[in-house]
Amino acid sequence: MNQQFQHPMLPQPTHDELARQNFVQSLRMHIFRNISPGNKVLYEKLAKPKFEQEHQRSPQTRYEIREVMQHEPYYRWSSALKRINQEILWDAVNSSVDRQLPELIERAKDQGAELGTLTLDPNFQIPTHQQAVDIHCMPGGYHSEFTEDDVAAGATYDRGAYVYGLGWLGPLNDDMGLSIVQNYLLPEYPDFRPKKILDMGCSIGNSTLPYVDGFPDAEVNAIDVGAPMLRYAHARAESLGKRVHFSQQNAEHTNFPDESFDLIVSHILLHEIPPPSVRKVMQESYRLLAPGGMMLHVEAPLYRHMDVYTQFVYDWETANNNEPFWSAVRDLDLVSLATEAGFAADKTFEKFVPNGAWKANVTNSLLKNGNSGSQGTWFVVVATK
Repeated sequence: MNQQFQHPMLPQPTHDELARQNFVQSLRMHIFRNISPGNKVLYEKLAKPKFEQEHQRSPQTRYEIREVMQHEPYYRWSSALKRINQEILWDAVNSSVDRQLPELIERAKDQGAELGTLTLDPNFQIPTHQQAVDIHCMPGGYHSEFTEDDVAAGATYDRGAYVYGLGWLGPLNDDMGLSIVQNYLLPEYPDFRPKKILDMGCSIGNSTLPYVDGFPDAEVNAIDVGAPMLRYAHARAESLGKRVHFSQQNAEHTNFPDESFDLIVSHILLHEIPPPSVRKVMQESYRLLAPGGMMLHVEAPLYRHMDVYTQFVYDWETANNNEPFWSAVRDLDLVSLATEAGFAADKTFEKFVPNGAWKANVTNSLLKNGNSGSQGTWFVVVATK
């Protein structure tokens, strides 16, 4: 496993805090490698035959599979273990962040604004759908503030995302943006040189910064609803020497003028908002794009890309892990939503982009072996105006 890059804003765990975080990672890996696969065996040999005997057919939907699986003790136990692992993950990270919070706040202030900018709105209204639940069980969600100049949510997310993902997003948690830039935009559109770029729902800017490097002459803007996320994102970008203009805005309706940007992106934003909001984000993307510009939203695969059992596995996030919109968005036709927003049908499409660009950067395996060493792909919906 790679080590997280030790940039100046990253909270530093003590020996015992790191041991707890490592335990969370080890337990998570054990669950997914050694325990969760048993559910597929259980389904095929026990739960599915029970359903077929009762209904004289195989389960047709993820809901039918859940109905028969939720009565099986092994599934209930493994599901509870996954949820407990999620909760102790945040506890292990939060204890470290809370201990260092005053120092992190001062460190964020010390970064200043020599390169980019930070614009917060004291009257900003957090969307109701974000206030209703702590997304992914992260205490306080992505927006809550508990002290003046709070950066806790950003620090928790930065370290927590790395622990949760077992480092698979790379040392800077930036593989989404990095893979889109290096594995898709630069090789597929070598003459595309956007002058202004917007990252919607940027969180801590981890996926934003690769666009600064990929398009060094562009002005890069990034928006999010959470002030503590943005404070941390700005300080993090400054400490890494990246110029980004962060502002507190809702991607459904921003204050940017029409046709302001040549490239608009998001990275797993869509499944954190309800379908009506996804529709508005598509409409806002169309409004903000200049003629010839490109919109690109990164997501996990949709349900129609999966067999019904895999759909059931993915649906666990909505049923048990505080991801209320995960499954609803997996059911959407994002290409149709883009065309409804105004994009031409012949200029709107979906595709899969290889992930793992950070591995190519670290090992140079992309040049040596002709591939990125990727373990999967990012699903994207793309449109040009």
